[in-house]
Amino acid sequence: MGEVLSQSEIDNLLNALSTGELDVEEIKDKEEKAVKNYDFARPAKFSKEHLRTLEIIFEHYGRLLSTNLPAYLRKPVQVDVMNSEAVAYSEFSNALSNPVLLGVIDFAPLTGNIVMELASNIGYLIVDRLLGGEGKPLEKNRDFSEIEISIIERMFNTFVNLLREPWANVIDLAPRLERIETNSQFAQIISPNEMIAIVTINIRVGDVEGLMNVCLPFIVLEPVIDKLNTKYWYSTMTDKDSDSYEDAIESLISRAQIPVKAVLGKSNISVGDFVSLCIGDIIRLNTKLDQELDVYVGNLQKFKALPGSSEDKYAVKLTEVLRGDE
Repeated sequence: MGEVLSQSEIDNLLNALSTGELDVEEIKDKEEKAVKNYDFARPAKFSKEHLRTLEIIFEHYGRLLSTNLPAYLRKPVQVDVMNSEAVAYSEFSNALSNPVLLGVIDFAPLTGNIVMELASNIGYLIVDRLLGGEGKPLEKNRDFSEIEISIIERMFNTFVNLLREPWANVIDLAPRLERIETNSQFAQIISPNEMIAIVTINIRVGDVEGLMNVCLPFIVLEPVIDKLNTKYWYSTMTDKDSDSYEDAIESLISRAQIPVKAVLGKSNISVGDFVSLCIGDIIRLNTKLDQELDVYVGNLQKFKALPGSSEDKYAVKLTEVLRGDE
């Protein structure tokens, strides 16, 4: 309800208008506050708490992008979450221009798709950088060729795979890029009247800046909508025990493949003798038959061993473990 003026305030306002202290045209030209009509027939399904949690999730996603993309683009990348809002899908689709880069993503195990829109100038930059260019966008937009779409698709797959970690506290995702559309008319994944959450991310690659809009339909997020609150999200962020990291590192190291070799002996021969070697020639080594051999792990000598055989194959039997600087 508007502010109600008293009689004295009305008199003072009329006096100011008559004396010229206030200009009616100047008052009209003042910018009015933007008021957004609330549709009671189609109430907002995303609360401020939901939108804030989505911002937190995609802030984590932005940090992953800023650390992973430089490996592909060979340029510094800065990613910032601008804002999030809830709108109808028709508002999002009507605001899209052509050509546009739309990645339609299967948000498994949730039912349905989300849409990731990437600014065209960032798309041209990606193609240019991956093909060895300086990373300058085109001065005038044009349709993307099939080869360019194929190159951008590889980068989109990286975008999609990086979604797993930020959503781990809400749901164990297995997202998959279904296709890339350059015409917004072919990306009608839901009814135009359905509500969606849009998270806007600003991507800066070198001197080029563009936006990425992630469209998340309510019907897709509805099974986990109760988990999209900061209280639940932070409660699931348990600190990793240091022992678990040690176990993980030990497990990775235990599966590492390292070459192991046993040196039967050494011998010095002239280049002439080496060139004239043929099958059946004997090279005399500096070790005896019953002498221990040196066993190397990588380039480090770690064991002593005796030569032998095992199931018709040459083998060595370890006799001593060398530790420290031995």
